Amino acid sequence: MSKVISSHAVSVDGYITGRDPGAGHGLGDGTMLFDWYFNGDTPSQVFDGFRLSEPSAKVFDALAGRVGAIVAGRTTYDDSKHFGGGSPHPAARLFVLSHRAAPEMTERQTLITTGIEDAVAAAREAAGGKDVGLMGGGVTTEALEAGLVDEVILHQVPILLGGGRPFFRALPEHVRLRLVEAVPAPGVTHLLYEIER
Repeated sequence: MSKVISSHAVSVDGYITGRDPGAGHGLGDGTMLFDWYFNGDTPSQVFDGFRLSEPSAKVFDALAGRVGAIVAGRTTYDDSKHFGGGSPHPAARLFVLSHRAAPEMTERQTLITTGIEDAVAAAREAAGGKDVGLMGGGVTTEALEAGLVDEVILHQVPILLGGGRPFFRALPEHVRLRLVEAVPAPGVTHLLYEIER
């Protein structure tokens, strides 16, 4: 059975953007959260142009190779300039969870307005047996509340941003995680957790 995974670059103090994120500058002043995509000599086998350290490339490509569809929130979609009409993943379809109409949707993008369960179900069907990736703090929080998440993967960058958009929002109850793997790499530590049921 395919899994639902949330994978995000995050600061040590829990932010996925710096201050003043928005359309055209989605990370605000937190662009260093993704420096590890380009700080190595190992080209990604999935994403053109990414040159990672060897340990990061192993983790990143293994994870990216598992994903068949992405569910992103509307803020992430807008701040990322609609992913140029495509998807944040070169091969995965994009499902945008929003409660309002979205302009400029393309054939690789589907708007879902009926909630996280429907978004994940549609993405799972499109993923063809591969995993569904979640993008954004709001989408991840909604999926955690609904009990839909199987794994949380944090690419923790050694910086305290001191402000920005937090990854995790308020949850109604505790969510217990089990650390499966921790991979230190230049500029980032990859922390792979499973949700304990």
